Amino acid sequence: MDDVRIGSALRTVRVRSRLRQADVAALSGVSRETVIALERGGLGPSRLADVRAVAASLGVRLDLSVRWQGADLDRLLNAGHAAMHESLSGMFGSLPDWVALPEVSFSVFGERGVIDIVAWHAATRSLLLIEIKTALGDPQALVGTMDRRMRLATRIVADRGWKPAVVGAWIVFVDTRTNRRHVEQHRGLVRSRFPADGHALRAWLRAPTGPIAALSFGRMSPRATLSGVPSAPDASDPPRSSGGSAKGARDRWSVMIRRPDP
Repeated sequence: MDDVRIGSALRTVRVRSRLRQADVAALSGVSRETVIALERGGLGPSRLADVRAVAASLGVRLDLSVRWQGADLDRLLNAGHAAMHESLSGMFGSLPDWVALPEVSFSVFGERGVIDIVAWHAATRSLLLIEIKTALGDPQALVGTMDRRMRLATRIVADRGWKPAVVGAWIVFVDTRTNRRHVEQHRGLVRSRFPADGHALRAWLRAPTGPIAALSFGRMSPRATLSGVPSAPDASDPPRSSGGSAKGARDRWSVMIRRPDP
């Protein structure tokens, strides 16, 4: 983020909008001194919330980019996402009545996207849309995205011959203190829309009855963490103590969601 360029852009838009610095201060709820400092490129001492407020008052969208050692940051973030995929795949491996498909893309009525996991329970015609999150960015966007996907769910899976009678949603966050704190900060929005926790979700998966909207915190596979890039399993790996059986998958599942949600 180039402080001077951002300051210059904010000043240019303000002048084009025929607003005084005092006007922007009143609209954004910050002091005039803060507006002056921002326009001069003095973002250092300013709170990010103040910068966003000033930008919003001018109708400017502020995008913050985080960079670290080239593409390595993307690899680390993707590693956490992939590890959660692996853990959930092991969980569904212990549930023979479920079919779980990863990375399901769709394009319906102009809406496009990719759903992390789509799970189908044929006996009850229950469909579960799963979103894996390594971090909570915009909670409103997350809730809106899940709402749209649930509304479009029947069309998303129509080409597979599935005709769901029940559509559920499950958001799984990587279990970190930061994620728990952020979810708690937005409890009124996120938890009210996804009230079921991991324990309720586990019971529902074993016997789906009616729709469910769940949010839980899951542990990643021991092969990957956000502090390092995971190594992929290969044929030389020794067999698991569980013998690679369904019981082993259940054990990993119970570890993943055993802690009660806040």
